[in-house]
Amino acid sequence: MLDRVEIRQQLKAPIEHLGRSIIVNVKNFGHFFLYILNFFYWFPRRPYRFKLLFEQMYFIGNKSIFIVCLTGSFSGMVMAYQTYFGFKLISVDSLVGPVVAITLAKELAPVLTGLIVAGRAGAAMAAQIGTMKVTEQIDALEVMGINSHQYLAVPRIIATTLVLPMLSTVFSLVGNIGSWVIGTKALMIDETLYFAKLGDFMFMEDIYQGIIKAFFFGFMISLIGTYYGFNVTQGAEGVGKGTNLAVVWGMVTVLVLDFFLTSFLIKIL
Repeated sequence: MLDRVEIRQQLKAPIEHLGRSIIVNVKNFGHFFLYILNFFYWFPRRPYRFKLLFEQMYFIGNKSIFIVCLTGSFSGMVMAYQTYFGFKLISVDSLVGPVVAITLAKELAPVLTGLIVAGRAGAAMAAQIGTMKVTEQIDALEVMGINSHQYLAVPRIIATTLVLPMLSTVFSLVGNIGSWVIGTKALMIDETLYFAKLGDFMFMEDIYQGIIKAFFFGFMISLIGTYYGFNVTQGAEGVGKGTNLAVVWGMVTVLVLDFFLTSFLIKIL
């Protein structure tokens, strides 16, 4: 009889742990969903804080240009090298240009730009808002009659959503320049043939797909970054934990969302 009781206890403990985990995760998802609704509630309401919006666009966009261009140029060059040596085996090395351009426009540019912004701007959002919370600056805003979500979250979310497609376009452009330099100067692909094939296989729909992806990536990255900032607890340790969660979940969301957006956009574009 005791053996049966012990067995039941041993089986009960992991099941209870699993149940608690499911309840906590569902609760957190519900809080995040309510946070999204809160954004759409405050988004159209006055006052419109254009100064804060442009400040965030400058911080997220202009301050990220260097790392985006650096990553984009080397990504394009590496893609050109790898594609060339693979295609040379079947004598279609003239297709290096369009393959690299399509890959950059549809996948690499929006995804890598999203990861860069999640690591840089997403972390900064969580750290800034989290620090304001633990130092009671957010409480001070509320006491002055300023809604903290409208003042802190809305400009950051709008700015990231608008800027990320621009950064993705810059990434794609710089990557294509890198691919052209390596393809025509280092690998000796005929330049006229390079651009002719590029014109034959590259379409505006490919560019649109990458821009749409970047738009959604920017929205989700900023939502996650600001959400974890507002939910920081336990002082400086909590700020570090919230920043880490914002970066991790921002990057994971970009990769997961990329799959579903690709499946959807292929059917409509």
